[in-house]
Amino acid sequence: MAFDRNYLDIIKERAKKSRVYRKHQSVGLALAEILEDREHKALYMRLAKQHPEDDLVPLAKRIAENKAVKNKGAYFMRVFFGEGSLRKQSQHNGQGTRRKQKRR
Repeated sequence: MAFDRNYLDIIKERAKKSRVYRKHQSVGLALAEILEDREHKALYMRLAKQHPEDDLVPLAKRIAENKAVKNKGAYFMRVFFGEGSLRKQSQHNGQGTRRKQKRR
């Protein structure tokens, strides 16, 4: 089956555009842009789904302003989860990871 070359080019261009349907996707993409870490945009989307935007965006902006930080994404994760308070708080709210208990 022969395809028109223009059609393949159109498909490739369409694949480059992001399609955002939910709020957490938008916030996750914004975090990836702020931290200059587009490779891990799915990770930031997941964080945005699990944690409030008010916790994530100000921290990312503060880290992005710091010129001494070389790997902004890694530093963001270290600060966000390193303190432990945000992670523990989300687990107490029922948003943490849960494991199924084995039946005996």
